[in-house]
Amino acid sequence: MKPFYITTPIYYVNDVPHLGHAYTTIAADALARYHRMRGDDTRFLTGTDEHGQKVEETARKRGLTPRQLTDEVAPRFVDAWRALGISNDDFIRTTEPRHAKVVHDLWRKVADAGDLYLATYQGWYCVGCEAFYTESQLEKNGEAWHCTTHKRPVDWVDKERSWFFKLSKYQQPLLDYIAQHPSFIQPEQYRNEVVAFVKSGLKDLSVSRTSFDWGIPVPDPDPEGHSHVIYVWMDALTNYLSALGDEGSPERRFWPATCHLIGKDILRFHAVYWPCFLMSAGLPLPRTIYTHGWWSVKGQKIAKSMPATRIAPLELSTQLGVTSRELGVDAMRYYLLREIPLGNDGDFTFDSMFSRYNADLANDLGNLVSRSLTMIGKFAPQAPPRHDAALAADGAHRALADAAATAIRDGAALLDTYAVSRALEAIWGLVREGNRYVDATQPWVLARDAAKAGELGHVLHGLSATMWILARLIAPVLPETSRVLRGWLGDDTALSWPDPAAFAAAPDRLPPGPGGVLFPRLDDKKQAAIEAAVLPLAAEPAAAPAPAPAPASVAPAIAFDDFAKVELRVGKVLTAVRVPKADKLLHLSVDLGESKPRSIVAGIAQRYAPEELVGRQVLVVANLAPRKMRGLESEGMILAAGDDAILGLGGVDADVPPGTRVR
Repeated sequence: MKPFYITTPIYYVNDVPHLGHAYTTIAADALARYHRMRGDDTRFLTGTDEHGQKVEETARKRGLTPRQLTDEVAPRFVDAWRALGISNDDFIRTTEPRHAKVVHDLWRKVADAGDLYLATYQGWYCVGCEAFYTESQLEKNGEAWHCTTHKRPVDWVDKERSWFFKLSKYQQPLLDYIAQHPSFIQPEQYRNEVVAFVKSGLKDLSVSRTSFDWGIPVPDPDPEGHSHVIYVWMDALTNYLSALGDEGSPERRFWPATCHLIGKDILRFHAVYWPCFLMSAGLPLPRTIYTHGWWSVKGQKIAKSMPATRIAPLELSTQLGVTSRELGVDAMRYYLLREIPLGNDGDFTFDSMFSRYNADLANDLGNLVSRSLTMIGKFAPQAPPRHDAALAADGAHRALADAAATAIRDGAALLDTYAVSRALEAIWGLVREGNRYVDATQPWVLARDAAKAGELGHVLHGLSATMWILARLIAPVLPETSRVLRGWLGDDTALSWPDPAAFAAAPDRLPPGPGGVLFPRLDDKKQAAIEAAVLPLAAEPAAAPAPAPAPASVAPAIAFDDFAKVELRVGKVLTAVRVPKADKLLHLSVDLGESKPRSIVAGIAQRYAPEELVGRQVLVVANLAPRKMRGLESEGMILAAGDDAILGLGGVDADVPPGTRVR
């Protein structure tokens, strides 16, 4: 078995998983699943990047230590990937001891190569990128220099002592390596971008900081007595090695990595800094750095500061899961990986997603599966599925067999080159040919003529073979759909990528039951409901604001003693999930500074997605008598503005400890 080692970027812990994170991780998951089916020795890594100034600042703003923040946020990624069925073999956190040890090993190798020296640094630094920039790499906005990625002002670092890495030494070796290895940086437009950047001149890189301490300490003492932490990108990039253990570990057989799958905003770090660090340390370079584009929402890049762009992948998959949440995950996976080629930018719209769902999943695949299983179940007792070599030679029978061989062969070739969207297009060629085959052969007509039993049996074999093959071809991208389909077929054989000659030899299986509906069509009403639930802030603004409603009449006055009976406290939302079969309700776990969190059921689901609430401070009526709601005990009430529609939540304008009284 040949090793196949694929990695995602490790994600910053100052955020929660959004559609951009999910896209990269789902793409890597599909490729890992495919290579496992091919029998490759496969390893798939993802994780979280937990050091650096950005994490330290975020923690400070929330009144937490950096460690408290990372321990709170990192599990959200673990839980999200588990809920989305991601098949990663490992999850690395850069705060783990196993990681720090390998970072120290790499640092010492680079130092032993004579590629580190002490000097004074001053210049522009973007906390969002955790990167240093020259003015030529920034844009002027008024009087301030701004990062072109984050569109925020950069900070001036004034004369900080730092260890520098001799990046300039590796300018020509890196150019030579890229020229000798055309597949090293893909797609081609990103290789050209890197080459142009390197040719413009590499300057030595500051690889330590003394102005903050949330990071891995430099392992060797500074002769001048300063305390340094290792530059966060040198730290973070080393995760691809540290997850494989020390030198000599069995897992080191996976190095060099087959593919680092990354977004275009971190191309320079992966395609310039990382290979130069590895060259200095005498380590092999990854075989491919594959760069994908950005997803935007209505033309705007997904950003933490822009709520209307923050599609929550768990909520999206839940809402798409008309028959099951897992099939909703598959529908989301299919849309993301089919809609744009890996490498291009894409714009998420509900219209394009619903169109892709109804056309490809409901009409094409769902319709073929339903028709095939129905006819096999209905007609197999009189004409058991059986391949007939004479009938297979021409006409619609030959076209179906050829389509199967083409889908198997082209799908594999395209997945081998990371062209997932085109691979799905090739596979859907067989789906469409299968539907044409049903229309051309009309098994319901053949069934009326006993003399046509042999031909009917061959047609049923063609449909059975098509289902057997498709259940495998779709498995990397639609794993739950594949599992359900194989269950309907009574297929318990090993899940491997089929041979192009598999059509004639595919097993003739009689389905144990009639199957069901994989992907029901989404009508206009259901589409509107999904959009409202997933992204309530995405609706286009009205042409003119509606007039403000007349203020409601004020209730009769109460005595102060009556008001004093109400105990209001500040709570912090720890978890939030939707209540099944209750469109308006969320079930929250809220910290009120007590020995255990409160269970609170709140009617705010039509205004807030669960992910928006985690970590948020809310005002709670803490002495309200508990009551049962939908079988759940609610031990308090969240204060919110609005009558029929929730307009906002009550809160405080500064972080205060959970349980603080409100007066």
